[in-house]
Formats: sequence, C-alpha cells, structure tokens
Amino acid sequence: MYRTIIEQLRVWKKRKNRKPLIIRGARQVGKTWIMKEFGKEEYEDIAYFSLDNDDRLQGIFTGDLNPKRIISELEIYRNKSIEKNKTLIIFDEIQEQPKALTSLKYFSEEEPEYHIVCAGSLLGIALHHGTSFPVGKVDFIDLYPLSYEEFLIATGNKRFANLLKEYNYQTVNTFHSDYIKILKNYYYVGGMPEVVSSFIEEHDYNEVRRIQRSILNEYEQDFSKHAPDAVVPKIRLVWNSLSSQLTKENKKFVYGLIHEGARAKEFEMALLWLSDCGLVHMVHRINKPELPLKGFEDLKAFKLFFVDVGLLSCQLNLDQKVLIDGNKLFTEYKGALTEQYVLQQIVTKENLGIYYWTNNNSTSEIDFILDNGSNVIPLEVKAETNLKAKSLKVFHEKYKINVSIRSSMSNYKKENWLVNLPLWAIMNIEREIEEF
Repeated sequence: MYRTIIEQLRVWKKRKNRKPLIIRGARQVGKTWIMKEFGKEEYEDIAYFSLDNDDRLQGIFTGDLNPKRIISELEIYRNKSIEKNKTLIIFDEIQEQPKALTSLKYFSEEEPEYHIVCAGSLLGIALHHGTSFPVGKVDFIDLYPLSYEEFLIATGNKRFANLLKEYNYQTVNTFHSDYIKILKNYYYVGGMPEVVSSFIEEHDYNEVRRIQRSILNEYEQDFSKHAPDAVVPKIRLVWNSLSSQLTKENKKFVYGLIHEGARAKEFEMALLWLSDCGLVHMVHRINKPELPLKGFEDLKAFKLFFVDVGLLSCQLNLDQKVLIDGNKLFTEYKGALTEQYVLQQIVTKENLGIYYWTNNNSTSEIDFILDNGSNVIPLEVKAETNLKAKSLKVFHEKYKINVSIRSSMSNYKKENWLVNLPLWAIMNIEREIEEF
C-alpha cells in the first residue's frame, strides 16, 4: 500500500549531506515494510539485518566500530557484497545492540557513501537507558499509522484523495457523503497497516476487531517484557485509563481518574515510557498564545491521545452498528474519536507544533493551538454540523489572531477570519495556514 513517507525517503536518498537514517514509530506501524519497499523501488540490492535475537549478528558490533571492518563482516554474514550507493543497508530493531547505534556516527563521518536506514520499535526506550547516541550524525523520519489520505488511496479511493490535494472544494463538497462514509470506516478500522490490509481483503469488521485486540495485547506484553518491573503496573493503569480520559467533556489528563489519590510524580516514568514507545501523543496546554508557543507551555496540564483512532475505537468497544447510524459515530463518547482523528492527522505534519489552550478558570477552551513558526493558529474541532464557535470567536477577538480554523462535518467555507475545513479535508490544513 502507498505510504507518503516514501517521498521523504527519496528526498533523503538524493541529499548531498545524507546521513544514516533512523525511522521512528510505534510497533506495527509498518517500519520494516516501508524500509524494504523503499529498497525494492530505489536500489539494486537490499542488505537486511534484524538485530533482534541474533547473537552472531550482534557480535559484529562488539569489537571496534571501524565501518570497513563492519561492512566486511556483514558481507560474510550475508554471503554477498555490499556496494556503496547501490545497496540499501537496513538495520532493524537496532535498539537491541546499542553499539550498532553508536556505529552510525562512524559511518556518517568515514563512509557516508553507504546508504543506511534503521528502525526500532522501542528505540526511544533504549535511548533513556544511557545508550551512546550519535547526536548530529543521523537523520530522522517519523512513521505513523496510515493517515486518512493514505486510507483513501489504500481502499481504492485515490480519486477522492486527488480531489483533496487539488483543493477543488466545489467538487469535494459534491461528494461529501462519500467522504463521510469512508471516514466512518477510518474511525472504526484506523490506520494500523495489518488491520487496513485485512479490511481491504475481507471487509470483515469482526476480523478488524480481532486484529486490533491482538495488537493491543502485544503492546501490553511489551510493558512486561521491556519496562522496569516497578513501572509496569503504573504503565498499565495509565494505558487502561486513556479511553475514559478522552471521553470526558474536558479532555485534560486527570491523574485522579487513574486511581483515587494518584499524583503526577508517581506516574512520570509511566507516561515517559508510553510516549517514548510512540503509543501516546502528549499535547500540552499553553497559557498564552504568543510565538514561540513552546515558551508558554504548561508542563503540568496536558491531553493524552492514542497512537491510532481504530485502536481507540476498539478499546471503547465501539459497535459496528454505529457505522450506519447517521452521524452518531462522530458524536459518540463526547467527540473523543473525532478529536483523536484530528490529532492523528496533524501530528504527521512536520512543521506544526501542537498545543491546546484554556483560560485560567477553564470556562473557555480551544481544542488545538498550532504553531508553524510564524503564526499562531487556533483549531476548533466539531464532531457534527453544529457550527457555534463561541470560544473560538472570543479567542480570535481577544488575541487578534489572523486566521482561525474550525473542522466539522460541514462543507468547506471561508469567511473573513474563519475557515471551515471539513474533517475529511484536515490533511489540507497547512495549505489553509499558508494562504493567510
């Protein structure tokens, strides 16, 4: 299936100052597949090495980290030569051998002609255990579950994806019922590649749920396998509270919902672990909408989102009957799925900082505040066609914001200070920001 990251990988390949590349992302978002697919499309040969449970391969990195020696031994290991600029070298699960990570520094400095791509599901965890990391000597790309755009293409609706990319909203509005139907499926299926593949092949919603439950179960097994024993129970408590946290009217993360009397310090490591694994997205509150937003970040107040909307709908045990029940799907659970969906799309945008805002007494809230380096952009999310935006208007007038965006089930419409961007067109948010 087509992944937009392939374009980023092609840009990386052509870069004059190219460095070894690390692809970051949660388990089962498709890192191994995309590395191999990129190799098939762009190189004469692929040298694939998985460092997971392979003592012989890991042993190659236990000596000195001279790139020439490492390449020579890798060639012996695979019984085939590795050629500069022609072979894509793939190190999978690289966090299993910390010295393999360190070796990337020497490849970058001494043998930059070798094209190296790496991935590791628990890479963020490894780095917090004191791994010697080649700072400044590697490039990074983040991989997420399939976006709605990628889901459109994967499910045979490329023409609808192209319409959105052409910004042809007159035609897009004509087909809004089609976009909504596909969006409903995306809320239920989500973007985990294995789940999407099954849905395409069998169109069986029960099988979709079975695979999603299996993925969630594997994530929980990772807690026990890789996290420190003392932290595992806390990780489980945070993880199991996520769905109830998101279905509150006010989606700010509340420690008291984990268990009575819970305190922030008690769960700091659990939150860090889940974040480093890529299983959650943490969005912090800002107390003042001025650039740079990072400077006004409230580290004590945040929302916590799932890695994938389909996994959230599985965790919530959403019934497939909701798929055919008007727009009820979008308003179920106080719009939790809709806000999760929007976050999941905008987090894929490289140049957008993501925050949210409430006033001091929490009587007014903006779901997301975006920062593209030169503008502060408030984004309000509506789960249906009710377009009353009192908080957005108050925020706009108080802070003299140039452009405000509301994403809802309504068709595209641009007013003087407000753009209504349909939920199914949220992929175009950067274009709307640029136009202002």
